[in-house]
Amino acid sequence: MGKPTGFLEYDRVDNTTRDALERIKDYNEFHDALNKEERVKQAARCMNCGVPMCQSALKLSGMVTGCPLHNLIPEWNDEIYHDHTEFALSRLLKTSSFPEFTGRVCPALCEKACINGKDGCAVTVHDNELYLIETAFAKGLMKPVIPAVRSGRKIAVIGAGPAGLAAANELNHRGHTVTVYERDDRVGGLLMYGIPNMKLDKSVIERRRALMEEEGVIFKTGVDVGKDIKGKDIINEFDAVILCCGAKKARTLAVPDADKTEGIYPAVDFLKSTTKALLSGMDKTDYISAKNKDVVIVGGGDTGNDCVGTCIRHGCKSVTQLEMMPAPPVERSASNPWPEWPKVLKTDYGQQEAIAVFGHDPRIYETTVKELVVKKGKLTAIKTVKVKFENRQMKEVEGSEQTLKCDLLIVAAGFLGCEEYTAESFGTKLTTRNVVETEPDHYRTTIPKVFTAGDMHRGQSLVVWAITEGRAAAKEVDEYLMGYSGM
Repeated sequence: MGKPTGFLEYDRVDNTTRDALERIKDYNEFHDALNKEERVKQAARCMNCGVPMCQSALKLSGMVTGCPLHNLIPEWNDEIYHDHTEFALSRLLKTSSFPEFTGRVCPALCEKACINGKDGCAVTVHDNELYLIETAFAKGLMKPVIPAVRSGRKIAVIGAGPAGLAAANELNHRGHTVTVYERDDRVGGLLMYGIPNMKLDKSVIERRRALMEEEGVIFKTGVDVGKDIKGKDIINEFDAVILCCGAKKARTLAVPDADKTEGIYPAVDFLKSTTKALLSGMDKTDYISAKNKDVVIVGGGDTGNDCVGTCIRHGCKSVTQLEMMPAPPVERSASNPWPEWPKVLKTDYGQQEAIAVFGHDPRIYETTVKELVVKKGKLTAIKTVKVKFENRQMKEVEGSEQTLKCDLLIVAAGFLGCEEYTAESFGTKLTTRNVVETEPDHYRTTIPKVFTAGDMHRGQSLVVWAITEGRAAAKEVDEYLMGYSGM
């Protein structure tokens, strides 16, 4: 422990945030790092617990609390406090493939399990992690690690999202030759095209790609495996294959004519179009624009919030976010004690910006879309209805219908597993949840040489879980190829 009394002497101080009305003028990241002196104090708040729940990934009441990567958080907090950047970095990279991603977009399961958060404020683990990796890049400590010896084994990774990148990174460092196939024009998966630039600047992904290429990873973008190239051809060419194509089959809107009406888009398509335009030049690119439109977003989760923030930056006329579930409590209930994940109300950056611009929270709870109002094939409004759940069955509340102006409807209601064609091309079986079948807690599929990881394996989840799965699958592949693994 760097300073035994640090948690008593120093209050929690988060990275600073630009004012909502200022940051909506651009698509830049809006969190600014603390200075080194203040960061040291934040690291000093870590108590070095005898049983550090922050790194436990313990399953409680059906939810995981603590870091799935089992990051050695007390160790590198101590090294940050003592200004031992290289030692801190070595402890962080031992378990974490891409701290620059998780340090920006992870909801910080570690902090929710921090003992300081039980009766006060948790340690700023998330911000400390980001400080450490960005300091390492700035100081030139993130140098290519090129294997001295190659194994002669070739591995194909299908999908360049966080799971695929993590698997490729681990296997390349082990000495195998890794080729990553990605159907989009850039690597990153949902990191690139599902998370807005203001949360994760795309130069951060390109920086990591460049580093991985220097280390020997081969990227082939614009190749849609299962369409442009057959799965059996990949199997014949490589010694092992890992399917990491995500769970990108979006849930659709269950109302009549939704598939025939102009003005309705899946959230990922909407976010992707903005990112592509931003990378190419917003004034030069045709994209799904919310400018001067009344927008309704179906879904109250993180993706819905990202859509709110993006619509505001477009210059929407209004934005409303519908959520079928009741509003969570402001504080933990007695049935949701520490260190469980706190089921409490969170007002994220998009909602904060909506409040600043329009004067009210955009979320409406216990509400869903009942009917579309369409003129000449174009959406003009929606009819909503209040709902309640009885015995896990959703029922409409009689007489609660309302009409909302809406000429852009964005569906951020989650995903229904993977898109089947890639899995089918390799002959792998899918479960009833539409993810690739494996033995429990393993990554090998029913097809020889073929493995899977990430959302394609576990279903829609967090970036930190995708990285965790990619690393674990890489170890299983290494054992399969070499008979053992030191990973």
